[in-house]
Amino acid sequence: MSVYKTIFKRRSIRRYRQKPIKLAVLKRIVDAARVAPSAGNFQPMEYILLHKRKIVNQIFEHLRWAVYLKGKGTPAKDQRPTALIIILINKKWAKFPFYTQVDMGAAIENMLLAATEEGLGSCWFGSIDRPKISKDLSVPQTHSVEYVVSLGVPDEKSVIFPMKRTQKYHKDKFGVLHVPKRPLYKILHLNKY
Repeated sequence: MSVYKTIFKRRSIRRYRQKPIKLAVLKRIVDAARVAPSAGNFQPMEYILLHKRKIVNQIFEHLRWAVYLKGKGTPAKDQRPTALIIILINKKWAKFPFYTQVDMGAAIENMLLAATEEGLGSCWFGSIDRPKISKDLSVPQTHSVEYVVSLGVPDEKSVIFPMKRTQKYHKDKFGVLHVPKRPLYKILHLNKY
């Protein structure tokens, strides 16, 4: 699949089949993050890869799911992710806080695209209980928990459509997630504003 097609195929997926993902595939996804651009090449990110059901379920409890779906966003037990990647910052290497955030965005997008290419669904979480995740995973104080990426074989469909009145996503009566995106003609300015 071309990179462009992968970009358009990637959607935030929050429902997963309970099929395990091979460890080699999960490592490739983290490796895609490792080679992302990094300001000053400081590379402050580190990752905790969770693939054992017990610990995935434990950390699952510290994630907040799909706020616009009003309580219907959290997956049932038989649709939870089968793997999680915790994104950490090694404070020793985080020399430029603003650029560290940019670095994480690039690294996480690489992971999401790599997961899509592998036929997996993924979702990037910023709404997480960082202190509880840090405690449960024995993260040292030299590091901070920043984000979580959930992974699994998709068990839902998500489509994009042109945004009109609201940015809020919703599910239709068939359970398909509809995500509004601003159309290109509303965001692209040629040669001047």
